[in-house]
Amino acid sequence: MSETDSTVGQPDQTGITDYNDPNAPWNQTWDQDSIVSWNDDVIKEFRENSGKVGGAYAGGDLILLTTTGAKSGKRHTTPLGPLYRDGIMYVSSFIEDNYPAWWYNIKANPQVTVELRDKTYAATGKVLEGPDYDEFATWVLANNPVLADYQSKVDRPVPLVVLTLDGEG
Repeated sequence: MSETDSTVGQPDQTGITDYNDPNAPWNQTWDQDSIVSWNDDVIKEFRENSGKVGGAYAGGDLILLTTTGAKSGKRHTTPLGPLYRDGIMYVSSFIEDNYPAWWYNIKANPQVTVELRDKTYAATGKVLEGPDYDEFATWVLANNPVLADYQSKVDRPVPLVVLTLDGEG
């Protein structure tokens, strides 16, 4: 599969430094069916190419996070761009109107699966809250200008989840 097979028409996100950048994937118009289809295509491309994908994710790190639905009990896989603080992997989201489903799923069941490059890991997710959240968010917002820009535009705290890889599975 070529670098652009599943992401044709999606903007290139390299060099995005501002939340309002019109080329950022989160600033594209998506209907629910389109985003599900796009995620499915990204997941397929990721798995076929040892974690490498083109389009909006080209050149960046990507993980596949599989959670268990808090209400449905079904497994859900979502492509996410991992972020790091001194070797600690964390994820966040730019969904404006509520926290993402994976956040609620991890809060209900922290046992997750993380696919990173060509390896699959059992992992534990920790939704940061209270003093843990405050300390971590202070660091994140001081060191990640895109998340800081986003946080300045929304009323709720940016979601932060730490992922700890338990072992290759």
